[in-house]
Order: sequence, then C-alpha cells, then structure tokens
Amino acid sequence: MALISADNPWVFISGLLGNISSLVVFLAPLPTFIRVCKKKSTEGFQSIPYVVSLFSAMLWIYYAYVKTGAFLLITINSFGCVIETLYIALYITYAPKEARIFTLRILLLLDFGVFCAILLITHFLAKGSNRVQLLGWISVVFATSVFAAPLSIIRQVIRTESVEFMPFYLSIMLTLSAIMWLLYGIFLKDLYIAIPNVLGFIFGMLQMVLHAVYRKHKTVSEDVKLPEHCVDVTNVSTVTDSDNHRVRETVSSSEPPQVHDHRMIGMTCKSQNYQSDQREKIMDSPNPNPNLLGTCEA
Repeated sequence: MALISADNPWVFISGLLGNISSLVVFLAPLPTFIRVCKKKSTEGFQSIPYVVSLFSAMLWIYYAYVKTGAFLLITINSFGCVIETLYIALYITYAPKEARIFTLRILLLLDFGVFCAILLITHFLAKGSNRVQLLGWISVVFATSVFAAPLSIIRQVIRTESVEFMPFYLSIMLTLSAIMWLLYGIFLKDLYIAIPNVLGFIFGMLQMVLHAVYRKHKTVSEDVKLPEHCVDVTNVSTVTDSDNHRVRETVSSSEPPQVHDHRMIGMTCKSQNYQSDQREKIMDSPNPNPNLLGTCEA
C-alpha cells in the first residue's frame, strides 16, 4: 500500500496534518487525568465522552480496514484507542463505586456489545461496496456524536460568559483537525470521512467566535470567590469583634433600628405609676410640700 499516491499527493499531506492535529486533541484531557491521579478523585466529571470516543475510533479503524487505501485513518485512530483506553482505566480506578459500575456497563454495552453486533451485521448481511456504505454511515453517525460533544462546553460558556473551561488552543486544534480530515475525505473522494468533519469545522469556528466574544470577561472562579472572602468574612469579623451597641450602629448607616427592651418599658411604667400615686397623696394632704411635689414630677 503506497502512502503517497502518485495521482494525488494531497491525500497524504492532508492526512498527515490531520494525524498531527488529532494527536493534540486526543492528548488534551491528559492534564485532567494527571490531576485525577494526584488527587485520587475524578472530581465528578463524566466518563461517557471517553467511552464514545473509544467506540468511534474502533469503528473508523474497521472502516479503514474494509475500505482499504485509508492507512492514515488507521494510524491516528489506533493511537486514539490506546489513549482513550488509558483514560477510561484511570477513571475506573479513581471513580466512586456507582460511577465505576456505570462506566463498566456502558463500556461493555457499547464498545463490546454494539461493536460486535456491527461486525457481525456488516460481515454477514452486507458484501462488497454495500458493506463499505453501511459501515460508512454507521461511522458517520457516531463520529457526529463525538463532534457534538463540545455542545455542553459551548452551553456552559454562554451561560457563565467565561471561556475558562474552553482553552483557545484546543478550539484551534479542533478546527484545524476538522479541516484536514475534511480535505482528506475530499481528496480521497470519501463522503463518509468528509461529512462529520463539516460539522466539526462548524463547532470549531463557533468556539473561536465565543473566545472572541467572552475572552475579556471575568473567570468563573473569581466570581465565586468574591462573595466568600469579601462579604461573609467581613460580616463575621464585625459581629465577633464588636459589642452590642457597635453592632446596632453598623447594621445601617442611615437610621439605626428601634430596639425595644420590654424589661425597661415595664420598669418605666411602674416608676410613672408610683410617682402619680405619690403626687396624689401629697396634693390630698392638709399641708402639701411643694418640694416633694417637684421631686415627684422630676
């Protein structure tokens, strides 16, 4: 099998560039899994994208083998199978029990059960060019689902108005990878390779547009930390380091609240009643003393 076609050398060039850019995309989650190994925790993220990516890579290897002439498609997806299997193994190692069981079930159902079913169906129910067409459309469907995975990230960027979780270099590599494989499919005259990469190119361009729109916005982490360290801590220090009178003064800078002490009100009422009784006794006495009257009125 010749790697460089004498009729169209652009097939090899576009495929080689597609391999390089796709390699970067496959390695993009590596820092995340390094952090997982250090913390020994998956930190709540999902394993489904890695299981689906592994399944898609397996399908493309099978498609390239049946079609023949797409050697560069086999090389990059073989690497994809290895790296995605490593990601899934690390996830299963450090994930909680429920997430681990769920991942194993999806892995067995999709990457083993469904893939084996596709192998049997395409081998026994389709022959020659029909097998290539059937397998090609199946690969298109699952490749499209892989390219649609960034939709959740795009939705998060729009909701938070922050590109903190969507690195710019990764958006560029996704777009470049889609362009190279689109050209590879066009030069190879393979519709099934070209179709999903059109969608990948659209998603990649959308991510780059979002970067241009939200690149100057604050990060999500800053917005979360500000209330905790600037508001709550200040309130706690005000309450713990001040007496009751100080707290009442700092609650409102315009009008202090009216604080009513029921014990003081009761004592005031009793004092007023006592003075009124004494005043009546003095006035009813035969020789009222004005000094005593003034004292009672004071």
